[in-house]
Amino acid sequence: MTLNKCHCLGRGAGAGEGATGPVARAAGGKRALAAHGKGGLLAGMSSRVLQFHYTLRDADGRVLDTSRGDAPLSCVEGAEQIVPGLEKVLRAMQPGDQRKVAVAPEEGYGVPDETLIGRVPRGQLPVADEIKVGDQFRTGPDPYAPIVRVIALEGEDVVLDANHPLAGQTLFFEVELTAARAATAEEVAQARAALGG
Repeated sequence: MTLNKCHCLGRGAGAGEGATGPVARAAGGKRALAAHGKGGLLAGMSSRVLQFHYTLRDADGRVLDTSRGDAPLSCVEGAEQIVPGLEKVLRAMQPGDQRKVAVAPEEGYGVPDETLIGRVPRGQLPVADEIKVGDQFRTGPDPYAPIVRVIALEGEDVVLDANHPLAGQTLFFEVELTAARAATAEEVAQARAALGG
């Protein structure tokens, strides 16, 4: 992602407001954490729609996000709508199964990438009020567009980090698969389109 010309359109969700759950752009859920990984698995296979509940904790056991108390979340197998490490576990489960799983950074949100940190002139950010360290901005009009975080203010420049807030962290999930069914042709087509194919 090129940060020298930030196309930020507004402040993004905070860490407790949609920046930490496993749901990605195409799932239509409230949470905005997209899958980290490459390679669609939809080609040449039948995909299912998986419905599940989850609770995500950090290494200290603190709850970062949960779907409990709300409707289960849905994803299409192989569509990169959730982090790969969690999807691998869900694909092996049957409805009613519950599991605890630790997802390593490489199967979660990746390891921090220094090339995703850059600086932009303060005037390029679309806010009139004061910019503070910790503020977050979306990089485009899509509600699931990547979010960048302000990590430093240096004179007239703002240092932005496009790494996911949980990059480099092991993710501790408690998951329950509540339902699984064959994906419709339309759902598979939509998932392919979201992957750019």
